[in-house]
Amino acid sequence: MLDTEPLLQVTDFPAINRSVLTTLQINLGYLCNLSCTHCHVNAGPKRTELMDEETINSILKFIDQQNIKVIDLTGGAPEMNPHFKYFVREARARNCEVIDRCNLTILVEPGYEDMADFLAEQKVKIVASLPCYEEKNVNEQRGNGVYHDSIAALKKLNKLGYGHDPSLILDLVYNPNGAFLPPPQAQLEADYKRELAAGHDIIFNELFTITNMPISRFGAVLLAHNQFDDYITLLKNNFSDQNLTNVMCKSILSIDWQGYVYDCDFNQMLGWGADASLANTQTIATDQQRIHINDVFGQDVSGKPIVIGQHCYGCTAGQGSSCSGALDA
Repeated sequence: MLDTEPLLQVTDFPAINRSVLTTLQINLGYLCNLSCTHCHVNAGPKRTELMDEETINSILKFIDQQNIKVIDLTGGAPEMNPHFKYFVREARARNCEVIDRCNLTILVEPGYEDMADFLAEQKVKIVASLPCYEEKNVNEQRGNGVYHDSIAALKKLNKLGYGHDPSLILDLVYNPNGAFLPPPQAQLEADYKRELAAGHDIIFNELFTITNMPISRFGAVLLAHNQFDDYITLLKNNFSDQNLTNVMCKSILSIDWQGYVYDCDFNQMLGWGADASLANTQTIATDQQRIHINDVFGQDVSGKPIVIGQHCYGCTAGQGSSCSGALDA
């Protein structure tokens, strides 16, 4: 697969530093029941990388020490990790808000029929990918039949109280199906709510619009179609300085399936570990100079520098982009 990583290293993106740590975004592994074209993780059914229980327990110790309040679980399909339910129960027992980045279709997959009930029981916030409210666009981006299964899963969640009960939050995520920026979030949310209610009697809380990053699978598509340079130019031409205040990397640590630490999920996929100043030891434990979560115990990470690259323009272009949608919404 074509790799954009070397093209992102040299950048004129402004230097930024961390603020107060509030959230851990944890990748439980790359195993997924889908292989979406926009996926920056290159997840799929043949991936075998999965976080083990020992690493999860190290993260739980870090949560206790740092008094973390938000746990954002991603993948792959995070629910396919065999320790998913254990992790969720332990995090909820610590009174953490738990977010499940769900592809929806996993909730109707054989062997996972009870997952939606479990999420409701634990009052897990669901942030679910639905690239469009129209079947054709969803199937183009995520595969044939995905729209049908996604609608079935949404109805299942609504029946359990998601979207109705204030304690059961269901948010949806839109990713552009091509090399362009997302449309205004508020207007698109209104369109989603109207169309899903009229066509399927489905309700949800909020819609998040997220800009596609020029890395991994989407980056390879850009290179294959000679669109990479144009897309970078698009992001840079739409840079908004005010979005620097709220970029998500200032308040999160991203942790991969092995327990290594990054400034964001995108840097994780590029293999760009967090700055060495986050570690509490002089010697980083791997030959790749990555910092493990065990190396950050006892550390105050606020004020530390964030590793940046050309892809960072994706988070600051136009209305801005984060895992919670537009920054200026």
